[in-house]
Amino acid sequence: MVLKLFRLIFVLLGSLPKKKNLVIFESFHAKQYSDSPRAIYEYMKKHYPDFRLIWSVDKQAAPLFDGFGVPYIRRFTLRWFLEFPRAKYWVNNVRLPSWMPKPADTVYVQTWHGTPLKKLGTDIEEIHMPGTDTASYKLNFVLEANKWDYLVSPNAYSTEIFTRAFEYGGKVIESGYPRNDVLSTPSETLSSSIKRDLGIPVEKKVMLYAPTWRDDDYFEKGKYRFEFQFDLERWKREFGEEWVLLSRMHYLVAENFDFSAHAGTVYDVSTYPDIRELYLISDLLITDYSSVFFDFAVLNRPIVFFMYDLENYRDQLRGFYIDIENEAPGPIVQTEADLFAAINALKDSDVRSNPKFKAFRNRFSSLEDGHAAQRVVEAFLE
Repeated sequence: MVLKLFRLIFVLLGSLPKKKNLVIFESFHAKQYSDSPRAIYEYMKKHYPDFRLIWSVDKQAAPLFDGFGVPYIRRFTLRWFLEFPRAKYWVNNVRLPSWMPKPADTVYVQTWHGTPLKKLGTDIEEIHMPGTDTASYKLNFVLEANKWDYLVSPNAYSTEIFTRAFEYGGKVIESGYPRNDVLSTPSETLSSSIKRDLGIPVEKKVMLYAPTWRDDDYFEKGKYRFEFQFDLERWKREFGEEWVLLSRMHYLVAENFDFSAHAGTVYDVSTYPDIRELYLISDLLITDYSSVFFDFAVLNRPIVFFMYDLENYRDQLRGFYIDIENEAPGPIVQTEADLFAAINALKDSDVRSNPKFKAFRNRFSSLEDGHAAQRVVEAFLE
């Protein structure tokens, strides 16, 4: 009944004249100030002072936005209902609640949140997530995509997949990802500042571990499990003198990890506001099936793929769009011993001399030139 009431109010207010210079932003279900919506917001704040730029924020995330000094309205409050349905522009990077209709005169810009490796939307053959089934999941995806007026794509490869997997027939802005603009011209001053804020000694090298979630390993709907598959004590003995390890769990993982035994060596950065800043300070990335490696590659730094459950993930859970075993821009390993060996082999290397890495960059990152946010904004304001 509450959702029906919300929908009714939303429809009624959405039928009123639009606030033509109002842009409302959300990132990851209104819980983050991050990703391409943040990059677009910051670009518009600098170059389009006549626009009102406001964030829609989950109540639990309000302190985060207070800290950044960013203007926001709390989701589902009276003020939110008076503003959101009447905004001329929405900018988001994930799906909105299914009860929320898009008014006819609203321009909905969907940035999405990654170049796809694992299958998406209607391309997934069977859903293993709690609280839904395959048919419902696919239908909800298609219904959401029908609301979008613009879809941001980082490259031609993604455009082909997005339009098919989302059954999307609207306008595509093939621009590169706005969130990656900062990676195309990394700043040493900014990197030093980020390390200082995290308490990382400036002389230490940084290794970022950023795995994804597993659809079939969960506590309940929306709360997924994750277990480390390498020993942190051994990692510390092997690399701790020269390196620190940043642990960045996917936002869907509900685990709270206790790294107190490894203080000063292992840092939990799962709730750090923006992963782009973690990329900037990281000298090497460890990941698995997460799309983070597409972005990190922009920096021309080493990547190791720790795919300990490759066969199950590839053949049962999701499946891949590319032949990852032949096209990955770094070694794929499945055991702790091989992981540590790969790190040692890559940690001082220049990946730009690797033909496979160069081919990967040319295919997926050719548009990442620092001007993606500009291209996106100019496209949806035309």
